[in-house]
Amino acid sequence: MENDAYDRIGDEPPNYEETSFSGGTTSNGNGTGNGEHRAVRPSVVSAFGHDTLDRVPNIDFYRNAGSVSGNRAVRPSLQELHDVFQKNGRISVTNTVEDREGSDGTPSDDVESVIPLDNKDGTVRFGWIKGVLVRCMLNIWGVMLFIRLSWVFGQAGWGLGIVVIALSCVVTTVTGLSMSAICTNGVVRGGGAYYLISRSLGPEFGGSIGLIFAFANAVAVAMYVVGFAETVVDLLKENNAIMIDELNDIRIIGCISVVLLLGISVAGMEWEAKAQIGLLIILLVAIVNVFVGTGIPASTDKKSKGFFNYDAKIFMENLPPDFRDGETFFSVFAIFFPAATGILAGANISGDLKDPQDALPKGTLLAILITGVTYLGVALCVSATVVRDATGNINDTIATGMDMFCNGSNTAACEQGWNFSSCDVSSCKFGSMNNFQVMTMVSGFGPLITAGTFSATLSSALASLVSAPKVFQALCKDNIYTALKFFAKGHGKNNEPIRGYVLTFIIAVAFIIIADLNVIAPIISNFFLASYALINFSCFHASYAKSPGWRPAYRYYNMWLSLFGAVLCCGVMFVINWWAALLTYAIEIFLYVYVTVKKPNVNWGSSTQAVTFVSAVNNALSLTGVEDHVKNFRPQCMVLTGAPKNRPALLDLAHCFTKNYGLCLTCEVFVGPRTETLTDVNAGMEKNQMWLNKKKRKAFYAAVISLCVITCCHSLTADTAGVQSYVGVLHDAFDFEYGTVVLRMNQGLDISHIIKAQEEMEREAQEQKDLEKEELAEENKGKSIFRKSRNLSTQGLTSRVTTPQSPQVVVVNERLVSNSTQFQRKQGKGTIDVWWMFDDGGLTLLLPYILTTRKKFKDCKMRIFIAGQPGRVEQDRHEMKSLLEKFRIKYADIHVIDDITQNPNSNSWKMFEDMIEPFRLHEGSKSTTLAEALRKDNPWKISDAELDTFEEKTNLQVRLNELLQENSRAANLIIVSMPIARLGSVSDHLYMAWLDILTKNLPPTMLIRGNHKSVLTFYS
Repeated sequence: MENDAYDRIGDEPPNYEETSFSGGTTSNGNGTGNGEHRAVRPSVVSAFGHDTLDRVPNIDFYRNAGSVSGNRAVRPSLQELHDVFQKNGRISVTNTVEDREGSDGTPSDDVESVIPLDNKDGTVRFGWIKGVLVRCMLNIWGVMLFIRLSWVFGQAGWGLGIVVIALSCVVTTVTGLSMSAICTNGVVRGGGAYYLISRSLGPEFGGSIGLIFAFANAVAVAMYVVGFAETVVDLLKENNAIMIDELNDIRIIGCISVVLLLGISVAGMEWEAKAQIGLLIILLVAIVNVFVGTGIPASTDKKSKGFFNYDAKIFMENLPPDFRDGETFFSVFAIFFPAATGILAGANISGDLKDPQDALPKGTLLAILITGVTYLGVALCVSATVVRDATGNINDTIATGMDMFCNGSNTAACEQGWNFSSCDVSSCKFGSMNNFQVMTMVSGFGPLITAGTFSATLSSALASLVSAPKVFQALCKDNIYTALKFFAKGHGKNNEPIRGYVLTFIIAVAFIIIADLNVIAPIISNFFLASYALINFSCFHASYAKSPGWRPAYRYYNMWLSLFGAVLCCGVMFVINWWAALLTYAIEIFLYVYVTVKKPNVNWGSSTQAVTFVSAVNNALSLTGVEDHVKNFRPQCMVLTGAPKNRPALLDLAHCFTKNYGLCLTCEVFVGPRTETLTDVNAGMEKNQMWLNKKKRKAFYAAVISLCVITCCHSLTADTAGVQSYVGVLHDAFDFEYGTVVLRMNQGLDISHIIKAQEEMEREAQEQKDLEKEELAEENKGKSIFRKSRNLSTQGLTSRVTTPQSPQVVVVNERLVSNSTQFQRKQGKGTIDVWWMFDDGGLTLLLPYILTTRKKFKDCKMRIFIAGQPGRVEQDRHEMKSLLEKFRIKYADIHVIDDITQNPNSNSWKMFEDMIEPFRLHEGSKSTTLAEALRKDNPWKISDAELDTFEEKTNLQVRLNELLQENSRAANLIIVSMPIARLGSVSDHLYMAWLDILTKNLPPTMLIRGNHKSVLTFYS
């Protein structure tokens, strides 16, 4: 599509539509109106006084793809601004607005909207009170408030009971501060703790904790429903209406309750929110009823059950702990702590909030404060009015004046005129330690507490039942676990996760079968604490990374406080239940490793990436101040592959040297004018690096542009086709004192022509398939009028795709492709023959040793070949053996070649002469004048004088080939010291002939020449 804002004719600057910043027009991404409001890219003529392609700052340039709050505008690229008027006088600019692709059209996809959306589609959005404060308070005021709080303070005493509540509040407050910092550092989507952690620490941590957190919320549904069922069963027991037995009645009532809650949840967020408001009102009335009840004079029946009005002696008697039945401080804390885990109830539905950045900090922290004060107030009131043990027998009174004999554990009750001493020898049913329904007894009107208990448990269960599917849906949408993609689909205007609701229901029912609140509560405590630990660590890690993108609007946090919160959470996990903590960490580590191995295709700009970058820079800078040491030598290979996939054998062998050892850099040269090749370079950078990553090659890709190949040789020492350029690369490497490796394989290394043909064939085959589909569709529609022409085009395409090749070409290509993957396969039993002719610092020996440490070459043994003098073969072998032992390099055998100086046989010499014949000058048989003219016209040819001068060195290369043929013909790989030609003394063609004849008709052969600096040492 063309942009209407540009004039495409001539070299004149483009014309813009005159618009204002506040003005707008109705348009879609295709330039047609659809009634949606979208601000057109504003003209900058009025701002700068002239037409320009540059754009003024605008929020639309910073939107993510798929935004539903507005279309993402595309600013002109730097390249377009730089050369837009240089392309034949015509403007070439990309579209300014992208279509909304990849969005399912739900508000949850609006990643960047910070302004409340107009609810034209009926989507429900909540403010900070209804969406966060109410939801968090209801979730925190859960089953513990009316059923277990009195028991906690009975066991721990109000002294340690305050510590239990305070410790819980410290954990939740620090986590709330960390969460506030994270959620105000950018727009928050749905997903709660999963979203916060994954976007901060990356998919590995987020994916692992997301599953755990969603599962914990699902189990929490069971915990709250079991608490509700316990209260109902107690009522049934009081009225002798037990259906089967207490345990099975809890299961029956729990399952019925969770079915009803599921119906409310599936009905939609709006119905769920209305239900929450009603439950909150009941809960507030019930809490007030507790405070009122403690001030109403106690009846005789209540006194017999341990309730008296405010009494200082009762209060002080309840101060110290009285742990029973094997309970400890931490076991009591483990049972209470789930009561504080509702702080993420608002964050879990962050996708349904109008402004999560403002609502989450305000609502969550205020909810922690209100509920903490409430828990403390209710607990202290009960501790000041209820004794630990009571018989419930109204006849257990003490006659007036007999209180002087009061002693023991029930002194306060005795002084009130009641004798509960029998509780010391046998268990009683009443008192804060024995009766879970103490709150009902204390209150002014008992049924209100029952209603409050129902409200607290059901509201918390409802919140958890909504939270678990929402978090799970967000996790599945990110497709971190591909097998769970099924649960990502939403339904209705609010994108409700119906499938997630069903899964949560199944998990909840499974745990309801346990029917024991004290068993279920510790299970989820560790899961929630693990989530809180990672939220705190996320805040610390983001602050520690000091990334410029870490700019939270909420300022009241501290990175060290967040770290303290993370450590505290981890510590509390172990003191609550050490084996459950280990199990939680084992599950988390397993999921972390799984996600790491799978490498999901996501990039969220996590703090882990930021720290990795900073660490890499700091480590690189620290190395610049340290001189290289021979003990720390690692191969750093610049591999002249061209495009990496063009020479796979060369890349695979280099990768064997550098994997987990050193650095591998694949290089490609683009020859031609910069303006023509720049596009190919930019396109190839990402494509080739992705290919390396896909093939699991730990290497980097680099490219360079040059007008000619010779220039490229000097800028990057890249591979070239011509002999002079090829040899020039070797000379450049020697000049720069680089170690040099040349690989030769008889079938060749370059398979680019095969890859190109294969890609072309696949493209044409796809075209043929598309034509057949189109033809079939037309045939089904009865449009047979075009069938003949379609068939003709298909036949022509088929002939192109299936163009036959000669058998010889097919065989050659098959061999080439097979050999190109030779080093990807495990090498069979055999040898790596190392012909260490010259001491180059040890590189010729170290590289094959590294190969033997790889799995592919572990069955290959090293054989060492050295040149020796006649008559001292054993002495030379012993010296080499001693050297290898000092280097701690294993070998299979040492061969000393003492006849290396012999002249090659006539056949070998004839082969060499035939090789160089087309490049010889033959000036010896010409007159002096003619010879000078030939040298001047053909300076690159091999002269007779040059052959005479380097006759011995030439003979050595030919003779070495004979010895290689004789001794190493069956080797898996041959390593030979590379001969060096003095620059300016040996012609390029003669040097190339040496390398050619040396490696001719051999298995894969590597010529190696180190930079003559030691890479091996025998010192510690």
